[in-house]
Amino acid sequence: MHRAAITGTGVFTPAHSISNDELVAAFNAYADRQNAANAEAIAAGEAEAVPHSSSDFIEAASGIQSRYVLDKSGVLDPDRMFPRLPHRADDEPSLMAEMAVDASRQALAMAGRSADSVDAVLCAASNHERAYPAIAVEIQNLLGIDGFAFDMNVACSSATFGILTATDMIRAGTIRSALVVNPEICSAHLEWRDRDCHFIFGDVCTAVLIERDEGLERPHFKIRSTRAATQFSNNIRNNNGFLRRTRDQMEDRRDMQFMQEGRKVFKEVLPLVSRHIADHMAEEGVDADNLKRLWLHQANKTMNDYIGKKVLGRTPTEQEQPNILQDYANTSSAGSIIAFAQHSDGMAKGDTGLICSFGAGYSVGSLIVDRG
Repeated sequence: MHRAAITGTGVFTPAHSISNDELVAAFNAYADRQNAANAEAIAAGEAEAVPHSSSDFIEAASGIQSRYVLDKSGVLDPDRMFPRLPHRADDEPSLMAEMAVDASRQALAMAGRSADSVDAVLCAASNHERAYPAIAVEIQNLLGIDGFAFDMNVACSSATFGILTATDMIRAGTIRSALVVNPEICSAHLEWRDRDCHFIFGDVCTAVLIERDEGLERPHFKIRSTRAATQFSNNIRNNNGFLRRTRDQMEDRRDMQFMQEGRKVFKEVLPLVSRHIADHMAEEGVDADNLKRLWLHQANKTMNDYIGKKVLGRTPTEQEQPNILQDYANTSSAGSIIAFAQHSDGMAKGDTGLICSFGAGYSVGSLIVDRG
């Protein structure tokens, strides 16, 4: 059986950033317009007023200070409150593929590889902009890669599940290398008009090159072990899909965008993830003192702080458990990979780290890696 290693990473970051203050100004303008339009119903107790948001509320609830988006103007337009992403013709690259090609080229350059050395492309993301043909096959074509490609979706765990899948294929000898890409256009499936979640997501794309761990000369991370688990829950959900047009009522239903029962998610996911990581470390004989880095899913700072303390038995330092959500917000499956890509320096050969993502499903994926 072969071993696999992460040899390159890439992060595509959109050009536009929205601060909490900008976001709050737009949301509150929307709230004022809605409340003015429904003033009589609100006064009669027949409707509830839309409450204002605030930057202090957002940072206290999440740790998020800003987020990157593909389009800023549409999100900040109180009459619109969602991005403007122009239609692209079928002979033009899709948005997701374009993002992924950029991140993939970064990963290939870091590893010192060319596209013709890649055997497979996995496009793992929380939402795909079309049903078919697969975005992964389009990315494969744009990069000029032989072999095969396919899409997969495990919501916020898509990246780690994708790496696990590619690693298993390398171990089995099916392939020698793979690109796992995570183009997340979260701004398009977020309900920006909902105070409880309007600040959560941002856009980004990450890419990871995984190769057979043989004769590698550049710095890399050996994938020692992978672990995945799922447990069904409706507490994080998006009901949009191709069956929507078959319903008699096609109004702008709230459940056609991201929805979550935040308190239930906190209560149920935190122990699930903490136990998953502890069991994975125990299986591999990794104790807290030997874990040099913890790259967690970037959904919420309070959640990460809780998990980090449970795993290490103490409050982690910023270096031990790096956070990037203050700048990127929640980028679904890409978050833990951004943290890994931007905060893996300073680790000596043989140092051990753990990448973990978790989210809707519920789903949890973890990778134990050793610096090579």
